[in-house]
Amino acid sequence: MDEKRDRLRESGRELAVSWALCAVCLFGHLSHIFAFKAKWIHMFHSTGFHLSLSLFTLLGPGRQLILDGVKSLFKGAPNMNTLVGLGALSSFAVSSLAALIPGLGWKAFFEEPIMLIAFVLLGRNLEQRAKIKATSDMTGLLSILPSKARLLVHGDARDPGSIVEVPCASLSVGDQIVVLPGDRVPADGIVRAGRSTIDESSFTGEPLPVTKLPGSQVAAGSINLNGTLTVEVRRPGGETAVGDIVRLVEEAQSREAPVQRLADKVSGHFTYGVMALSAATFMFWNLFGTRVLPAAFHHGNPVSLALQLSCSVLVIACPCALGLATPTAVLVGTSLGATRGLLLRGGNVLEKFSMVKTIVFDKTGTLTIGRPVVTKVVTLGGVKITDIQQNLNLTWSEVEVLKLAAGVESNTIHPVGKAIVEAAQSAGCQNVKVKDGTFMEEPGFGAIAIIENKKVSVGTLDWVQRNGAYKNPCQEVEDLKNQSVVYVGVDNTIAGLIYLEDQIREDARNVVESLSRQGINVYMLSGDKKNTAEYVASIVGIPKEKVTARVKPDEKKKFITELQKDQNIVAMVGDGINDAAALASSHIGVAMGGGVGAAGEVSSIVLTGNRLSQLLDALELSRLTMKTVKQNLWWAFCVQHYWNSNSSWRVASCNWDHADAINRWSSHGFKLYWRDDKFIASEIEILPKQKQAYGTSPSQDYFRV
Repeated sequence: MDEKRDRLRESGRELAVSWALCAVCLFGHLSHIFAFKAKWIHMFHSTGFHLSLSLFTLLGPGRQLILDGVKSLFKGAPNMNTLVGLGALSSFAVSSLAALIPGLGWKAFFEEPIMLIAFVLLGRNLEQRAKIKATSDMTGLLSILPSKARLLVHGDARDPGSIVEVPCASLSVGDQIVVLPGDRVPADGIVRAGRSTIDESSFTGEPLPVTKLPGSQVAAGSINLNGTLTVEVRRPGGETAVGDIVRLVEEAQSREAPVQRLADKVSGHFTYGVMALSAATFMFWNLFGTRVLPAAFHHGNPVSLALQLSCSVLVIACPCALGLATPTAVLVGTSLGATRGLLLRGGNVLEKFSMVKTIVFDKTGTLTIGRPVVTKVVTLGGVKITDIQQNLNLTWSEVEVLKLAAGVESNTIHPVGKAIVEAAQSAGCQNVKVKDGTFMEEPGFGAIAIIENKKVSVGTLDWVQRNGAYKNPCQEVEDLKNQSVVYVGVDNTIAGLIYLEDQIREDARNVVESLSRQGINVYMLSGDKKNTAEYVASIVGIPKEKVTARVKPDEKKKFITELQKDQNIVAMVGDGINDAAALASSHIGVAMGGGVGAAGEVSSIVLTGNRLSQLLDALELSRLTMKTVKQNLWWAFCVQHYWNSNSSWRVASCNWDHADAINRWSSHGFKLYWRDDKFIASEIEILPKQKQAYGTSPSQDYFRV
């Protein structure tokens, strides 16, 4: 990454120098055209001064372009740089002969190499900026790992003197480390003592923490929520699950072949055509020039006229329009994407996404919101059981159950507890406080506390029963599907049930249906249970046969690789560290804006608005951008053909250098500035299409562009 940034800085310096030389050259022409009288100004239009500027351009900013073009020509694979090199070198050579041998009567045009190099370097710099954005730097992902670990020296975790802090890199297999509540696990290992709940959402993508008991595996970087664990290290320092994901990402990025831009594909054939036309022009005017034109036009030297006209063909054919057609259109496209909350990294992203045939969705955090929310509260007609078998009916309202449960859960950091507290705040429940010293939490089961002189237990059915509440046999728990249930016990009564689920995004079904209508295959991957994954898929409209559950990060990557066979363009949409390898392996990685940073680092597109419907915006924008690029290339070829024909048959005028300079500047300007307006005009066409596709009014952002 540092090397690429260094090359970008070097490219920026070359671009600045090139355009500075171009400005000086233009000033010299303007001073001559408008006949400025100051003596020192005439120096800027002198032949010697222009020769110096041109030579400095070829040996400085344009050296790498010319060398690459010449090498490609000798290898039999000419590219855009070949045309630039031929045009620049031929114009410099002919102009040098004209300057060194005035008796030939030729005209010098040293400004041409300067202008060519300036325009081409502009397009190249824009392309490099886009590419460096497309390449991720995964070093930030490793920052989630703690730098130090608490090493257990004497085997007694209860003795503070037996614990020393050591660098994580120095840990060896078999070492025992202590992980306190709130700490990140410093190394991959197995729990040997203790009980706690671990937040593994960064790796598995699942929103609910996992209970860890002796014998359970833990991964470095996961968060220990509420218990103390003694963990035996199973992998040496530096070798972690996070490191594995980073290596998978780097491997995927190194294998990914950059898609060749359309301009490069056609410029190879175009190069041979221009060279043939230039040779034909020279032969025609050299053999028949004296017969076609009076001697006054070629000064009795047909070779001079033939060289000038054949050189003009090469000069004007230099693909400034081809070099800028894609970068300028992509620049406008990425800017428009930013107004829609789309972060687009790299120009080839738009090209590849416009041709996508398969899109794979992660479940948690992508098709769902990625965190538990309370969906409903069910109250029970509680039955209090006493020793004298006296029955007293105690009924609790939904608000009271939610209020008491939130009072207990406000003392935890468990995601389920946070969801219950948020639901109570949304319902306007009054805040209640726990009696000091009465709160107790057991990882994996629940919590209990005294609130308003009532013993309130919140957690699993086994937990509330162990704390004195009895199940009402008349109440049946619903089919959970994608839901979790929390029991609330008050004193000796089961007061109610709270249902939670990872809610499906409102726009998920519309997005899947829209993609299916466009002929795009849609798949879903999930690390969750099979029945949960299939339930979510049925809601959003993905067939069961296209759903794969309980997949690990490396398995997701393999699945993407299988889909990419037979030149199938595959996009992956995800949000977590566990999706990073698959996102990097896919042709187009799309990250949700609300996800973990690692997903955004490796993805080509980031939906910064965290709305799944933005995926359709990105798809439509990419197609419009590529349509505009093709239109630009078509017009560029038409303009090239016009100027080439004009150069082949044009004869020397009495004011050749003025007309020639103006013609070349006007041709470059027309080919450059026509595109942006055309692109914006095309972009406005998206508005009625979006309204028809989504059934909503388009954003006003497009009108501000």
